[in-house]
Amino acid sequence: MKITICIPVYNFDVRELVSDLKKEIIAKDFNAEIILIDDQSKEEFKQINEVLQKQVDQFIYLDKNIGRSKIRNLFLTYSKGDYLLFLDCDGKVTDNNFVGNYIQFINENPGTKVIYGGRVVSESNPDRDHYLRWKFAVERENLPVSSRLENPYLSFQTNNFIIGKEVFQKISFNSEFQKYGYEDLLFAMDLKSNNIKIDHIHNPILNIDVEDNRLYLEKVKESVDSLSKMLADEELNSKMSEVKLVKAFNMICRIGLKRAFIVLFKINKPMVEKKLLKGKGKINLRYLDYYKLGLLLQKTE
Repeated sequence: MKITICIPVYNFDVRELVSDLKKEIIAKDFNAEIILIDDQSKEEFKQINEVLQKQVDQFIYLDKNIGRSKIRNLFLTYSKGDYLLFLDCDGKVTDNNFVGNYIQFINENPGTKVIYGGRVVSESNPDRDHYLRWKFAVERENLPVSSRLENPYLSFQTNNFIIGKEVFQKISFNSEFQKYGYEDLLFAMDLKSNNIKIDHIHNPILNIDVEDNRLYLEKVKESVDSLSKMLADEELNSKMSEVKLVKAFNMICRIGLKRAFIVLFKINKPMVEKKLLKGKGKINLRYLDYYKLGLLLQKTE
């Protein structure tokens, strides 16, 4: 069994991540390769990562940015592995048996098709400018296996997962959505509609690049824009119906309160943004839920 480690690179120094992975592969003599694809990073990051060209199996540079979905699909062109292990470039390995944990699970569960390992962030409170993204990660993303198994598809993320090549050849990421947001859940729902199980294990990657509050809110807007386009498609709308935000959106529309909610949201939006951006304190993530719902309703006026 051969593993292809796939790392899309965009404006980040991946030298430590690659070094840690290579140490484990060499020390344990795993049949594994590492492929990097740079999605048109800034020149400074290309220069930083240039040393890796001789340390990985393949390092591909793209002449234009193609986005989160297309770049993951592109790894199929270069992969020689039976399984593809996808990692975000801003991750850090914290277990010297990280790759081995996946291999062990596959060997013990030969029928497995997709495995999600999880994610964590630093336990230390960040400064106020980075608090919102950190709090969202702690409360909504860094879930233990027991919680993830309650909703195995909705708990799936693309920062750290492994998938059988044959499965990925049949079910890839929807390339219509290039920007940030909900492409991971759409992919998970595509797996669900094809009766492909997602297994969950405790094998987390540490996320070391927590965005500042303002940048995170911009990414939230981008994600809502992507979701609104998904909901405009009847088939995709049906697939995304289990998502919490979509459930709230559909309920508001069904009971005829969409217009009233939008009017109220336009009045409250500056206050909500101020609360979300202020940083430390008792930031209630329900404000973020309200913010996303208001943006989504506006996008679909």
